[in-house]
Amino acid sequence: MKTIQEILILSLVWLTTACRSDSPSTPPRDARSCYEQALDAFDQDSVHAGEQLLGEAIRLARREDDNHTLYLAQLRLAESLAWGNSAEALAMAKQALESYERKPDSPRNLIIILDYIGTYASQVAFNDDGSFDEALNYTRRAYELAVASADTLGTELVSQTLTSLANIHWAMDDYAIALHYARDAEDCAPDHLLLGAQQVLARCLVSCDSLAAAEAVYRKMQPGDDLQAAYIVQSNLAKLALRRSDTDAAEEAIDEAFSHAEDLYYNALRQKDDYYQNALRQAQDNERLRYRAALNRYWLWSTLVIVLLIAVAVWFIVRARLRTAEERRKAEAQLHEQEALAQREQLKQRDATIMFLKEFILQRSAILKKIGESDKHHIILSEAEWAEVERTLNAIDHDRIAILRERIPDIKEEDVQLCILTRLRLTNRAIGNLFGITISAVQHRKLKVKKEIFGEEDPETTLEQVIETLKINDATAGCGVRSRN
Repeated sequence: MKTIQEILILSLVWLTTACRSDSPSTPPRDARSCYEQALDAFDQDSVHAGEQLLGEAIRLARREDDNHTLYLAQLRLAESLAWGNSAEALAMAKQALESYERKPDSPRNLIIILDYIGTYASQVAFNDDGSFDEALNYTRRAYELAVASADTLGTELVSQTLTSLANIHWAMDDYAIALHYARDAEDCAPDHLLLGAQQVLARCLVSCDSLAAAEAVYRKMQPGDDLQAAYIVQSNLAKLALRRSDTDAAEEAIDEAFSHAEDLYYNALRQKDDYYQNALRQAQDNERLRYRAALNRYWLWSTLVIVLLIAVAVWFIVRARLRTAEERRKAEAQLHEQEALAQREQLKQRDATIMFLKEFILQRSAILKKIGESDKHHIILSEAEWAEVERTLNAIDHDRIAILRERIPDIKEEDVQLCILTRLRLTNRAIGNLFGITISAVQHRKLKVKKEIFGEEDPETTLEQVIETLKINDATAGCGVRSRN
């Protein structure tokens, strides 16, 4: 039973493990991998998926105590939120700063975080017509750190923070200071930041009514394959031409701007189509995987149910058979016990009968009374007296001695007499007094008769038991008795 139960448990564990392993499950992720997946989602314009992944990365980073990934994920989430809610973006960026300050690891990242906070604070102030003091404080702090780290980090962060200061002052309508910061930002801007710095500079020049200088900046800008930047350049050139009342230049700039806008539009449509195609393909693949997983789970659970039913049926059958076998064994043991009790009771009754008859006969037969006195002294019986004793014993014991003589015709008379005295339950001392021999001689003669006359080799079996088992019916009268020949 224990083996069957162990097999059932192992089957359940195996099938459950198979169900779990076969079903599609996302591999365990850490905060870093989740953050990288979020960046990939943003690259594919999956903003919602990217924000969800960033939220998961933040949760995992807190659990894993990964402070670096934590503030990077918070900062990137703030950047995504800034498109719709500047206040939310500002709050998230401040959380990134708090996370960084707990375990600072890179001055570059600190400058970037401060610069982002200043930008978001300026957006909030601009939208709410509030104060720009908070924005200026964070951005100036970022600028000072960038200048102090210029020897190790280069001028990239200096240009970036100067551009932010120019934007903030431009939003404050402080165009002269904004122009000063914009010129400094262009002077130290690396190649990949130059286009952005020039855009801010040109805008500040336009705000300061330096139209010729602004046009010169726009014309030296090299947007390359950046269609959006090219559209901004051409549209601003068209605006400058209109302000100069140069209709030909304005028309040319407007046509160029519309050309770039058209390219930008079709490029956006193509990207959108590619995105939806990829999303549709991914959805189909996911649906196919879900269907296959559901089908596999169905078959696995069906197999599990069938195996369980078979196992339960086998368990009940085996249990019933074991119970039947146990009941049969108990019944047989009870029957054997009853038979043994009956045999013991029969032997007990027989011994009681023999003892009763012996006492009865000893009390009424003069010869047997004489034999009964052999325990005390030596007694000699004549042949007639031995014959009388044998007749008396045969009369009360189903002719057992007569059958013995019939089965073993050449048995010695002294062996018959020994069997008679043994059957009468006389002690070895009384038998020795009758035969005029010692007790040890009586024991030796009994062993000899048991082996030579009856063929019994078991030393545990006595002559009394051998005579007791001598059958008295014709079919088995000779069982256990062999001829001396």
